[in-house]
Amino acid sequence: MSTSDQDLVDETGPGDNWQKVQASPEFAELRKRLRAFVFPMTVLFLVWYLVYVLLADYAHGFMSTKLIGNFNVGLLIGLLQFVSTFLITGLYVRYANRKLDPIADKLRGEIEGGAQ
Repeated sequence: MSTSDQDLVDETGPGDNWQKVQASPEFAELRKRLRAFVFPMTVLFLVWYLVYVLLADYAHGFMSTKLIGNFNVGLLIGLLQFVSTFLITGLYVRYANRKLDPIADKLRGEIEGGAQ
């Protein structure tokens, strides 16, 4: 364990050094990476949802355009809302596995005193 790692772990226990962890460059990088995904994706999804709501309210003719039988554009876009939710979830899991979890695991190891 390096000196910087030892600074994160003290004799009082893992819960008492959260301020040291929060001030660490690794934690700042973790937050930066999380925000780099979450904020743009949130904006993108909210805009996508707002477009759906506005179309439903102001574009009745377009939304009621039949595609197949009684299946119309409004229903298609509504179902795509669910698809986009699952897609975003999958993208987040992949992003977290590659970009967030390694840093979080390192920090957890340092906090719990298990880092080598």
